[in-house]
Amino acid sequence: MSSGSVLPTRMVVPTHEEEFFWRSGADGRLRFLHCEACDRFHHPPAPRCPFCDGPVEPRPVGGRARLAAWTVNHQPWLPGFEPPYVVAMVEIDEDPTIRLTTNLVDVDPASADEDLTVGQPVEVVFEPSGDWFVPLFRPI
Repeated sequence: MSSGSVLPTRMVVPTHEEEFFWRSGADGRLRFLHCEACDRFHHPPAPRCPFCDGPVEPRPVGGRARLAAWTVNHQPWLPGFEPPYVVAMVEIDEDPTIRLTTNLVDVDPASADEDLTVGQPVEVVFEPSGDWFVPLFRPI
């Protein structure tokens, strides 16, 4: 199975509001901003809740999601990020409106169309990349 590769460290340059997200993998817990006032998660990070303008704080989620879409990339875009690899969009279980575009690992790109289905459960795994942790997903 191909695990793919993550973006080179120089590609992850988080803003202050994003640091918590890229450091989440240090303890293996995926985090998103959550607003207590309206009880909603949101992503990408912003300094206030985009729904009610309330204060937000990082909150861990269970790390499971559903596969919403995928494609196999065959184009060489970055050095050290060699094709083929599976690019996926996943919907987080706690809030399906939170979608991440990520790499799907532990999947053979040659058989992805036979092995993957929309709605299939996946779980987060983190790959260290310098000071940051890149959230990737694998089928459960």
